[in-house]
Parts: sequence; C-alpha cells; structure tokens
Amino acid sequence: YVVTSDLTGIAWRFPLIEMQGVPLRNYIVQKWSNISAFCPDPSDMLIATYPKAGTTWTQEIVDLLLHNGDEEACKRASTSDRFPFLEIQYPPPIPSGKVIYVARNAKDNLVSYYHFDRMNQAQPQPGPWEEYIQKFMRGKVAWGSWYDHVKDYWKEREKRNILYLFFEDLKKDPRREVERIMRYMDLSVTDDVIDKIVQLTSFKNMRDNPMANYTFIPKIMFDHSISPFMRRGEVGDWTNHFTPAQSQMFDEDYARQMADVDIPFCTSI
Repeated sequence: YVVTSDLTGIAWRFPLIEMQGVPLRNYIVQKWSNISAFCPDPSDMLIATYPKAGTTWTQEIVDLLLHNGDEEACKRASTSDRFPFLEIQYPPPIPSGKVIYVARNAKDNLVSYYHFDRMNQAQPQPGPWEEYIQKFMRGKVAWGSWYDHVKDYWKEREKRNILYLFFEDLKKDPRREVERIMRYMDLSVTDDVIDKIVQLTSFKNMRDNPMANYTFIPKIMFDHSISPFMRRGEVGDWTNHFTPAQSQMFDEDYARQMADVDIPFCTSI
C-alpha cells in the first residue's frame, strides 16, 4: 500500500491481517497490544456494531440524549471525535458496564458494506459484487464474520446486560427505539425532546449533517464520489443487488451458519 504525505491522489488500501481469526487492517494489528491493554471503566458505554449496521445513527441518538436534544451541542465535533473507535483511535478505557449493540439483517448489511468498501480507500478493494458475496459469507472482509459478530452478542445479551437493537426496528419505529435507548442509559427527557431527536436522526437530516455524514474525512480516504457514506439507509435495498440465484445461495448458507440461534431479523418492512 502507499500513503502520501499530502493526502492527495493515491489510495491507502491497507491489507488485512488476521488477529485471533478476525481479518483487520494491518496497522490495527500492529497496535493490538495498546488496545488489549486498556482497563474497562464501568461508568463508560460501548456502542458495538458490525460495520455499516447503524453505528453512526446510534451514536447520534446517544449524543442527543446525553445533551437533551441540543442540536448545536452535538455539532461540536465530528462523530469520530465524539465517539472514538477503540481499534483505530485508541481512546480512554473501554466500558465494562453498558453496551448498546445494533444488528442489521445480513443481506442489507452486505450491500451497505460493499458500497462502503468501494469508497473507503483504507479498506482492501472489494472486487466484483459476486466475489464480495462469497468473501462476506466466509468472513474474509475487514472485522470478520457478520455471523459470529451478531451471534456472539446475542448469546451474551442477557448475561452482560446488553441492549440488543435492530436496524430494522429503528426504521420501523424510531421513537420507540429512542425511548428504549433512553431508559437503558438511565436518562429521562421530555416527549418533545424525543420527537426532536427522532427528527434530527432521520436519514435525511443525518445525511445533511456535516458532523455525522463523514464528509469531514479527506477524499483520499473516503471518496464520496464513488458512493456516499450515507448512501440509502433503507431496509430491503438488497433486492436491487442480489440475483434470484445469489439470493437462494446466500439463504442456504445463512441457514447453515445461523442454525444454532434464532435471532429475529427481517429483510423487509
């Protein structure tokens, strides 16, 4: 890979290296000892997702709840500064208390991740769509297997007091899900503030928010001309990408990989 000092013209495209069975960017693996050395702080909170499952959306909801719906306060800095990524930015200790996990159905998550890998110059080239489906099913994409990710958090959710949310529920009834997050955080805001948060975190408003839409990342890293970071934010977009044969093949593999759990995903609303 090549990194330029002036951040112009040349893509990064870091290679992936497996760490404990999970493919990660090589510079993350090189700093893994720094990450694993952090000591948890029970007063903190972790927002955990597989990539492109609703991470930024949930971050914005949480920040608005913490600031009583104050839109300007939540524009004080970019999303990545307000919510540092542990494996990338090495922030203060990770939480051992509350964990909000967001899961998205596999087909839509795959589609969103494919377009993200197209525009994200720090990730390996996704290659053709039909090959990317195979890589996703085998867990050979950055951050590994979607199947292991969603299943492990699902199995631990009650033992570890994890709030397990679904992207599709956030789309179907955002008010209800914002209230669930609020209660989990032991907060109380007025109905008007809840309504405001729902409005501010709509896809349109998030897409137009420069502190949340990742347009603050230089084009050398995130090339929005290839695909915007906030592309569609829909449930069921997978039908625009999978052929019938690909869908059947994926469903058969999905049934095998998810046979040990019964997670209530939906692929349309």
